[in-house]
Amino acid sequence: MKTKRFSIRLIVSAVVFMLAMPVSAMAEDYMIGLSIAITGPTSDAGNPYSKGVEDYFRFVNDNNLLGEDTIDYTIRDDKYETAITKRNFEEYLDMGMVFYLNYSTGSTLALKRDFDEVKMPTLPASYHAGNIEGSDYAFLPIASYSAQAIGLAEYIVDHHKGKTPKVAMYVHPSAFGRAPVGDVKKSVAAGLDMEVVEVVEHGQDLDVTGMLQRWKSKGVQYVISQTVQSPVATMLKGASRMNLVAKSFGQKGKITFLGAHYTGGNDLIVLAGDAAENYYWTTSFITTSEESYGAEAQVALAEKYGRNDKHANSHNYAAGIIVAEVATECIKRAKAKGKDITQANLYQELLEIERHERLLFDDRGGAGDLFQRRSPGR
Repeated sequence: MKTKRFSIRLIVSAVVFMLAMPVSAMAEDYMIGLSIAITGPTSDAGNPYSKGVEDYFRFVNDNNLLGEDTIDYTIRDDKYETAITKRNFEEYLDMGMVFYLNYSTGSTLALKRDFDEVKMPTLPASYHAGNIEGSDYAFLPIASYSAQAIGLAEYIVDHHKGKTPKVAMYVHPSAFGRAPVGDVKKSVAAGLDMEVVEVVEHGQDLDVTGMLQRWKSKGVQYVISQTVQSPVATMLKGASRMNLVAKSFGQKGKITFLGAHYTGGNDLIVLAGDAAENYYWTTSFITTSEESYGAEAQVALAEKYGRNDKHANSHNYAAGIIVAEVATECIKRAKAKGKDITQANLYQELLEIERHERLLFDDRGGAGDLFQRRSPGR
């Protein structure tokens, strides 16, 4: 059983295990820090994400992928609280951190000036477009939430039959959830033929019956979700019990459910079961439900370090692997050029990766960038 899947900006990200570097004369440790919600709100994404980061760095060290040098990684739970994230970041700086991995939208927005001030190359788990506005040092690994949500909205408009489609948005009660709402509404105001009937920030109890009945009475035909898997699973189970789920895209009298990166995938199937059928999901990642080298490598990595099947097949686990791999690749490239492993040099390598990926995808017709960023004067 699969969730139906399409990609608004198809960027195939495989786990590429790099060849070992030549052994250096003196071994060095390179400190990389991650602050993430292993517990608390959104931890159903944060927990497997943290495991992906940890396992890839363990793989690098265990297999001497940087010669005798190693990555001294530190992962701390911030419970989705920005104050804890800031404290972790500051302590990592005192520990000599050369590359930083952040998590939440709220903390990335709160700390992006700090990233610039100390010139720290940063990859967040949050794909909010606002993370990179006015910042030179924060990068987005994949398409932003806004790009994803607008892509879903455009998909609805392009495939809907009949009058202007009525759409509700179901979002997490945080900066993460709200991130794309304004941009979707701007697209509608600019001429996208779609009506946003209601925006719902789900609560903690997740009693969805009243909400679904209200959507039905208002004629809602589509729902775009921007949250994590567990509330979406609850919503889909409720809609399934009420016989509201469309069996085909845009089925008359039913509701078609769609969602962005953190809402779907194998994690949702585990939580929602049969109710996940006919859910439309967009991501920039490959998934283990589709055969590929990257999928096989992801599962093998999870098995090597004793992770359960849920983690092994989670795109959130893959998301952690990707940022760890990018950080490692920056170190690898700097070493190959004989550079010292410093924040400044790793930042330059990150910029070079960005430039290469931008040119690559421009050559393919402007499909998108591996790294999306907007910086003043750049």
